[in-house]
Amino acid sequence: MNKDFAVIQGAFLSANQISPLSSAQKADWDKVCRPILNALGEIDRHGDDARKTLVCAAWLKLLGAEAEENIEVAWKESQFFALQNGLPELNRTVLLELVRSTASINAYARLLLCLSPSQLCSEVEKLVRHVSGSPVRGEDVKFFLDVWWELWKCKDLRKDRTEEMFTREVARLSSSASQQPAKRLKLDAPDSDVVHILFLAFRNLRDQIREHNLIFEALSVSINALYTAFLFADEPVISTREKLEMLSEIATIRGKRNEKLGPEMIVDALKDLNAVQGLCGFEPRQLKFEEALQIIVDVTHNWNCDDLLQVEDKSNVTYSVFKSQLGLRNVFAAFDDTKRGKETALRSMFEPKDWMIHKNVDVHADVPAEIAKTIIAHKMDDYQNFASLFAGEESWTTCDKSYVDFLEKNQLAFREQNALIKLTQSVVSKFSTGSVAVSLYRKLMKVTADIFSALSLDDKNKVLSAVMGISSRGFFGCNVSSAVSTSFEQEVNMAFNCIIQGGGGTSAASNLNTAVSLVARVAFQNPEAAIRAMCNSAISNKGAFTIMAKMLQQLPGLSGRLSNSTRDAEGKDLLCGCVQDIIKTKQMSPDEKEQLVKFLCLLMQPVVATEGERAEGFLSPQRVVCTFVLPNISLRSVDLELSLQLLHSALCLDSQDSAPQWVMVCSPFPLLFVLAQLHNHTLKKWQQSTDRRRVPVRSMETQELLVNVLSALGRVVGAEVAEDPDTWSRALFWLYNKTEELDWIARFLLKPVWGEHFKNEVPASLFAVCDLPEQEWSGLDLPQYGPGTGLLAWTECCCISDALQSTMLSHLSLDQSKSEHVGMFSKGLMVALTQTLPCCSPSQWSLLLRALRALVDSGRLHVPFSLEYCDYLPLLDLRSFACELRLSVLLLRVFQLLCGSSCSHWLSQDGWGHVGTLYAHAVRDVIGSLKSKLPVSKGSEKKQRETEEEEKESAPCQEVLFVLGQIYCHVQHVQVMLPGGQCEALFLSSLELLSYYAAVMGAFPWSCSALESDNARHFFSTITENLQNQEMKSVLQQKISQLVSSAA
Repeated sequence: MNKDFAVIQGAFLSANQISPLSSAQKADWDKVCRPILNALGEIDRHGDDARKTLVCAAWLKLLGAEAEENIEVAWKESQFFALQNGLPELNRTVLLELVRSTASINAYARLLLCLSPSQLCSEVEKLVRHVSGSPVRGEDVKFFLDVWWELWKCKDLRKDRTEEMFTREVARLSSSASQQPAKRLKLDAPDSDVVHILFLAFRNLRDQIREHNLIFEALSVSINALYTAFLFADEPVISTREKLEMLSEIATIRGKRNEKLGPEMIVDALKDLNAVQGLCGFEPRQLKFEEALQIIVDVTHNWNCDDLLQVEDKSNVTYSVFKSQLGLRNVFAAFDDTKRGKETALRSMFEPKDWMIHKNVDVHADVPAEIAKTIIAHKMDDYQNFASLFAGEESWTTCDKSYVDFLEKNQLAFREQNALIKLTQSVVSKFSTGSVAVSLYRKLMKVTADIFSALSLDDKNKVLSAVMGISSRGFFGCNVSSAVSTSFEQEVNMAFNCIIQGGGGTSAASNLNTAVSLVARVAFQNPEAAIRAMCNSAISNKGAFTIMAKMLQQLPGLSGRLSNSTRDAEGKDLLCGCVQDIIKTKQMSPDEKEQLVKFLCLLMQPVVATEGERAEGFLSPQRVVCTFVLPNISLRSVDLELSLQLLHSALCLDSQDSAPQWVMVCSPFPLLFVLAQLHNHTLKKWQQSTDRRRVPVRSMETQELLVNVLSALGRVVGAEVAEDPDTWSRALFWLYNKTEELDWIARFLLKPVWGEHFKNEVPASLFAVCDLPEQEWSGLDLPQYGPGTGLLAWTECCCISDALQSTMLSHLSLDQSKSEHVGMFSKGLMVALTQTLPCCSPSQWSLLLRALRALVDSGRLHVPFSLEYCDYLPLLDLRSFACELRLSVLLLRVFQLLCGSSCSHWLSQDGWGHVGTLYAHAVRDVIGSLKSKLPVSKGSEKKQRETEEEEKESAPCQEVLFVLGQIYCHVQHVQVMLPGGQCEALFLSSLELLSYYAAVMGAFPWSCSALESDNARHFFSTITENLQNQEMKSVLQQKISQLVSSAA
């Protein structure tokens, strides 16, 4: 640039020799400009930058001279000193003519805007004086109008290096001048008004504006200045589509002047539009709206009177006419909105003009798309909104090579959710025509997926929700070639293999964001395929349900709940549909069913919501219940346990604030009845069913689960009924009447639902053994509960709940002072237990055992203890263990009766296994009681020696060994009596008894002498020999052989 400016400096010196530039007038410019313009032509490779630098240097030289700057200071401080010093002295006429002749109006306007407001007004006044000076030529008026319009166009000024340097130099000159008041050089003119200056100049120049193009140029500038300075209130509601239509018209008009449709034209057109549709950068301080309007009216009235406002060729309007149209329409619209100047002469003058009424520009169909692509490619103002518009135009979605290449190169512009949604919709629509080549199909899917992958997680979810609305199969909603499908399947497999091989729930969870991104990318292309793959992985791959659920919780867009569109109904059911297909088509193992339940349970858990939003689960409990439970739960249910587990999970969610709302829309009363029916069926669980279509509750775990679900649902529904009994009274009575056909226990289980609406109904025989208040209780005449069945009903009540058991114990009518009454009660209770035991679940059996303990402790249940398993009663204090011994004997007697000839045909093989399991449960309960009375801790040998003497006196170790020996014999007796003789639960209980026996012997060596341990081993071994199962017998015998007293 230094060499080039040496050429320019030489040109200026040559011009100065022709005529002194310090005193040049407008008329002299034509004489002196030739060397300067020729020199600029020689260095035209630098274009606008060279011209701007020259204008800047010339202007600063002029300002420095006006400020009488000291050259000794300037060469040290001025960054432009070398350039300025090489120029001869010049005046403002040379500067302004240089700007006009070199078409540096944009550079001049931008430098003007670098000045302070007062300096700017001063410079504009000098420009006006120059333009208005004699002679006033057409190019002077054009120059004035161009500067005016450039000042309006230059918004959001981002200064380049030259402008930054100019700003600093002007500030330095101003500071220097302010320190020398005597030499102050009018750099700070009195505070004025740029708008005022320009409008007054416009009025003064009106007689010189007579040429057609100049008239409409002046009209467009002045009318748009009026609108943006006085009538513009807020940002105009102008859509991107309207902006594109205007740009297309501008491009068409300017194209007729042989301007090429390219980035430069569009940038300039955008600036014009922003100037027309945006707020003016100058605030009018002196000029009022009425004055400005009157100026325009006066000037245009003269033109109109001289018939100068006509447009001859209406099919070929000029750009200035087009801008005038825009400005006038904006002004008239503002008049209508503000009721300001509605009947002015301006409206009556222009509204009838035919060029204002008719659309005069015919735009070629390809122009809008080309403009949009140019704006996007060069990231011009508002390019992202143009990208959104471009993406949504299906007619522009050609999906040819140029279209795909354009998207690939400009992905950044489409990285916005609305733009990508529109693009996806357009591409899917184009794909459905089947006219896209396979190679382009693949590439276009990859490009759009790459755009999607760059979005934030929040935006990804919004896009996924929209894609679900377009098609649940995304880009594969139409017929796709096998090559594309195969390629996509490989991508899906690769994504999920990476997640699963990453460690399922551990290492994959630590890199959850990566996993979510992989799945989201696949889901964007085909939501159904992604969800199906996640469901399959969650069920089939051990532990994978956790990571799959976590990923889905971070992708709520796949649930469909982020959109209220009715088209999302398919999307909302997509996951449920995939799971249903797996249930129907796949023979799941128990582990897979467990994973499925845990997977759906996690998806129902409310995830942490963002601030201001309510936490929601991926699946609502209502949807899970309505999809998987209601259609499948019945007496003939193929997989009842799965349905119950899902219902239980839904009812037991951590956050149940909305539980009544969702439960009460899931047909709660029919559901309660079906559950009660199923429970009724369990009461006959071990009886052979004549109806082969029935699928019984196959396990005690399922029965337990059924009772828990029935109780939980009953509590929720009962709370809702209590809150609004009038609404639910009809349904309540319906349920009550329906349960009449079921066993009486069903109504007791539904007590939380009834509340206080109905009395407690029990078999009438119960009143024979229990004093119950008639105002709360009523008897039922049931054929299966005839005379003598009161204790059967009593024991069944004790199994239902803690509260009911407490009532039964407290109201039991038994005169303990009469031994015959106690004896009869005890015998009757034993018979009742044989009938109740087989129908108990483990939890119900625990309740019943608690009642039996209470009866034994209170002396109401008499159980004689016989010495059939010992030759003599040892001299021990067994009072502390009376309850355990009597309970064990009672259960032995119950099993003797149950296994006797009169009852042995009651139960199936599974039934015998069940009662054996319950007996083993009771044995473990007794062992637990013994351990609480004699804990066995493994302390240090020193500590044991220190406390040995003390423990000999206090520890009931010998008593515990005796009780354990008796219970072991009882267990072996029952084991032998049971059909099949090989109940595994009892075998394990036997091992536990022997282990505790050995632990007591080891912890308390003095508890058993060598002789006593030999006798115990012999006795246990003899009893164990009666077992039929050789494997069990062998293990127990080996365990018995280890019972050696440490005292030996």
